[in-house]
Formats: sequence, structure tokens, C-alpha cells
Amino acid sequence: MANFTRRLVLTAFSAASLAGMSGCGYSLSGRGSFLPAYIKVIGVPTFTNATTVYDVERRVSERVRTELIGRGKYTVKPEATGVDAVLSGEILSITLVPTAMTDQRQASRYALTLTARIEFKDTKTDKVIWSNSAMQFREEYEVTNAASAADVSAFFGQDANALDRVAQEFARSVVSAILEAF
Repeated sequence: MANFTRRLVLTAFSAASLAGMSGCGYSLSGRGSFLPAYIKVIGVPTFTNATTVYDVERRVSERVRTELIGRGKYTVKPEATGVDAVLSGEILSITLVPTAMTDQRQASRYALTLTARIEFKDTKTDKVIWSNSAMQFREEYEVTNAASAADVSAFFGQDANALDRVAQEFARSVVSAILEAF
């Protein structure tokens, strides 16, 4: 009889645990969304650029649009009108700081930090769903010509792909933060 009671309690506990876990909102990383169901069309106008880095606003905006499209649930437009929500941003700064030196005391590796103000607003309710007034993305890069790398614009001129990599990774961070409510 004690064995039957123990099995019954164990079964009831297991069933309750499974029932509780079924509503936990589990989804695969990078594929979940905590946005209201009526948000189907997202506007991502070109971010503004408060830096001296040429074209960074266009590249970051395009990468954010591409990342949202890649999530497969949303129609993405490059404007703020006729949409359910708007993702707007301003690139506030891009800085380079040496993190490694050669034997000749020249910087051989730099940490690049991109800081932006991001806001995601529901146009139906006119409420901000998510915002970050100083979102930062940091990445380290090897350089071949340390003398010109100290200037951010020269750094991107020397390594044309670096700006695209920064834009891509920053976009992934922004979209994940918004859709996954982190």
C-alpha cells in the first residue's frame, strides 16, 4: 500500500511539474518573441548618425532590417509610416581603444565600441515597448597598419569589412534584445 501511495504522489508531482513547464514560454534561442500579436509590420527608418564615420547609419539600419526579416514573422519597411511598430535609432559614438601591442609598441589589436540610442515603439498604442539610451556593442579587431587605425574613419577605410561585421553583430544584438525581451 505504501508503494502504491508513493507512486501516486510521484505521478501527481510529475504531472504537475510538466503542466507548469508547458506554459513557461520556452522557445528556441533567437526565435522567440514577446511582442504583441498584432505587430506584423515593423518600420526601420535609417538611423541618424552623430559620429564622423561615413555611412555607418545606412549600414546599421540595413542590417537591422535584414535581421528582422530573417526572423520570418515580420514585414519590414524602411519608413515610419503605415507600420505597426517603429524601430528608430541614433548612432551616438564609435570609439577605438588599443588592447594589444607589438614589440615596437604599436597597437596591433583594437576594441571597437559602438554606442547607440535605440527605441522600439508600438504605433497603435503610441507606447515605447523597448528602449536603450546607450546600447553598446564591443568587438576586437586585429590591424595591420596601426598608425592609421587610431582614427575610426581610417580604421574602417583600412578594413572595409569591419564596418559590415560591426553592423551585422550590432543588428543581431538589437533585434534579439527587442524580440526576446532581454
